[in-house]
Amino acid sequence: MQKNGQSPGTGAKLRDASLRRPVSRTNLKSVVPGLVVCLATGLLCIFASSFLNGFSALLMAILLGALWRNIAPVPQILDSGVAIASKKLLRLGIVLLGLQLSLGTIVGLGPGVLLVVLLSVSVTFAATLWIGAKMGIELPQRLLIATGFSICGAAAVAGTENVTRAKQDQVATAIGLVVLFGTLMIPAMPLLGSLLGMDDRSIGMLIGASTHEVAQVVAAGGSVSAAALAVAVTVKLARVVLLAPIIAGLGLYMRRKHSIEGGKNPPLIPLFVLGFIAAMLLRTADLLPEPMLSVTQNLQTLLLAAAMFALGLGVHLRSIVKSGGKALVLGLCGTLVIVVVATAGTLFFAPA
Repeated sequence: MQKNGQSPGTGAKLRDASLRRPVSRTNLKSVVPGLVVCLATGLLCIFASSFLNGFSALLMAILLGALWRNIAPVPQILDSGVAIASKKLLRLGIVLLGLQLSLGTIVGLGPGVLLVVLLSVSVTFAATLWIGAKMGIELPQRLLIATGFSICGAAAVAGTENVTRAKQDQVATAIGLVVLFGTLMIPAMPLLGSLLGMDDRSIGMLIGASTHEVAQVVAAGGSVSAAALAVAVTVKLARVVLLAPIIAGLGLYMRRKHSIEGGKNPPLIPLFVLGFIAAMLLRTADLLPEPMLSVTQNLQTLLLAAAMFALGLGVHLRSIVKSGGKALVLGLCGTLVIVVVATAGTLFFAPA
């Protein structure tokens, strides 16, 4: 039945048009509180980490967010800004992370180390997907856990979220698992390297090839020595480089095998991934002066710390429990796989 002379579907068209309007001042005001809290917490974590040797600002931020979410209620007024921080700020931080990656430095690791990096990522990714399928875990959840555990933790999980069309509770579960197992690896990987008689550089390689989060790698490598930290971060960043092709591959796979008829398909290559590649090539070409690189690195740390805090606020321990323990077991299996591959690779191809 038509009203006021409107044809059927007019209301839907008006609603669609309203969604395309610029953000109003009211909407902007709703975003500010959450953004301010996330950025302020990020700054606080950066400041505190300067006094806590070996404790990364990013790791601190995500732990603070998770503690707040699971101990006390989070005011609803923060929701809009937290959502922006967990997505927009995170993606911008990942783009700026590309400016810290020089292909020359990564290639300089040598073919043996690069092979270990490739195997750590590919074997862990494939094995986690396969084990998750055998356990009956849904594809989006498996993809999030596989990507996060094989590449770069929470940033990879969040970067893969749209491509996999995952539910918010699945994202929160994957991030919670990254925090849990990655934090346990901070003392475990240096201890394992010492028990196997590795020198500091080899322990750094083991840490970089196995540990989930960049922040956790920094914390673990810094607890050993400066030499271990340098190798650990370089090896870890080599894993981060693989984020771009894996997300692009997932986008293509989801379009071909799991497209939604009449719905919106995931992007083939997300814009932030292209930005990450462009930033990495810019750094490789050595076109930016050192002072600018220092500024962008500080900005990247702030953006990622704010985003990690926002992601931590989305970590519900109950969601992991509600999964029936399957996701927890899959996280354990994924961790064991990457530790075994990284350990064997480090023993065979120790850094020069």
